[in-house]
Amino acid sequence: MHERVNRLIGRAAAEGLVDVAYTETDTPVGRLLVAATRQGLVRVSFHGERHDDVLAELAERLSPRVLEAPARLDEVRRELDEYFEGSRHAFELPLDWSLTGSRFRRAVLERTAKIPYGGTASYREVASAAGSERAVRAAGTALGANPIPIVVPCHRVLRTGGALGGYGGGLEAKRFLLDLEAGRRSIAPA
Repeated sequence: MHERVNRLIGRAAAEGLVDVAYTETDTPVGRLLVAATRQGLVRVSFHGERHDDVLAELAERLSPRVLEAPARLDEVRRELDEYFEGSRHAFELPLDWSLTGSRFRRAVLERTAKIPYGGTASYREVASAAGSERAVRAAGTALGANPIPIVVPCHRVLRTGGALGGYGGGLEAKRFLLDLEAGRRSIAPA
């Protein structure tokens, strides 16, 4: 049965019938759903989000041709594994920015993607770099809606003064990721 399913998935992919491929992967911050289009990684979803809802969103906003195709996400899983092992400090994955929303939101996320491993920025700094120093709340909203967390490292954005602020994966996950990048060992969130 498994072989037949794999053959059908391969055939769908070969015939160009898969617009969005997805799979799940285990990480120290929980099970993630990762999805990609032909353009690149489009979605990373934490375990706290219902994966069925994420798949429905992908089907509605991108294409109804969404299929579990783990082989198409091997590189994503490999880079995530290397990141969590501490051996990868920069992702080299192509990204699909389709789900980012407005031009300002995309600018915030593109600026966030440039924050170096182990570094941080404030919400104000990110807003300013995106073109509007006064749009701190809008920058926070953009970061809260980041469809590609970890790879687009919104966990590196902190409140002025260094407080954590919010995080879609939960504050324990944010703290874990910051500790990982700082070379500190912390216990992975439950």
